[in-house]
Amino acid sequence: MQRVEQDPQDFGRVLSSMCTEPHPAARDAAERFLATNPGDPGTYETVAKLERRAVDLLGEVVGLPDVAGYVASGGTEANIQAVRIARNRFETDTRNPNVVAPQHAHFSFWKAADVLGVELRTAPLSGYTANLEAIKQQVDEDTIAVVGVAGSTEYGRVDDIPALADIAADVGALCHVDAAWGGFVLPFTSHDWNFASADVDTMTIDPHKMGQAAVPAGGLLARGPEFLDELAIDTPYLESTSQVTLTGTRSGAGVASAVAAMEALWPDGYREQYYESQANAEWLAKKLRARGFEVVPPVLPIVAADMPDRLIDTLRDRGWRLSRTGTDEARVVMMPHVDRSMLREFVEDIDAIFAEFDIGR
Repeated sequence: MQRVEQDPQDFGRVLSSMCTEPHPAARDAAERFLATNPGDPGTYETVAKLERRAVDLLGEVVGLPDVAGYVASGGTEANIQAVRIARNRFETDTRNPNVVAPQHAHFSFWKAADVLGVELRTAPLSGYTANLEAIKQQVDEDTIAVVGVAGSTEYGRVDDIPALADIAADVGALCHVDAAWGGFVLPFTSHDWNFASADVDTMTIDPHKMGQAAVPAGGLLARGPEFLDELAIDTPYLESTSQVTLTGTRSGAGVASAVAAMEALWPDGYREQYYESQANAEWLAKKLRARGFEVVPPVLPIVAADMPDRLIDTLRDRGWRLSRTGTDEARVVMMPHVDRSMLREFVEDIDAIFAEFDIGR
């Protein structure tokens, strides 16, 4: 049989992905631990110790030294597991559990509601962040979790996490923060978003996004091991006696690469990365405004701009991987691979398209 060789797509014109090229140390670690299985920690002791190291490092990032957690496949799994923790924790208290989230919550919460049989209630936004009064109107005695977003996927906005945690506490619910993308950016800002600044119970944070780990390397974190106990099931044929993860067998690649990336970059490398990516966001926003586009101000390094459909389609035809927000703005995420030269080329292509075609701005 003929062997098909194909190179992976490069990141040269990828603008809207929240994945990036892994750090060289993360790439090397992923390859070395590819065949190990942290889902069987009794057998694969080395990668199990690395996973503990990964969680400890994530605890430093999110402001909780004694954090509990594990390396998940990504934000979707972590968000589903957080809802599962809440459902299981309150299963004797309500027959009609609900989770309250702002409308800009990630689509994984709809998956969680479907899989776990809980009601998902979404509250409208105030501008680009959670409307606290709307959240208060949605919660009740059957609410098991209130969700806050720390770095929304469309606009990079941060909800008032301390206030949302207070709302959750008022009705006896858990507070979950989705910082899948924002978690490696927010430590270098003035936002209150983590375990140290609010009564957060669980959190999603993904090393394979701004953390520069290899895919898949997500993270589910909890304020204490008692939260993970809600997920535990017996594993009679493994050397370990129980398991809290969702996927079971996992490659150690994600675990090892997360450790390698964080050891190489935390905190100084991530701080430098944040300032560079934020500067790039401000630069692109300025250039697009100068060309007559309406631009959502980039609070974190994501730029959304209202561009004509034909322009977006033509940019895609020229190889730019560009997605839209829910209200159809073009969306550019300043991942580590998106540098200033790449953005200049992007703006030059916009100018060339306008010069070539009659496209209204």
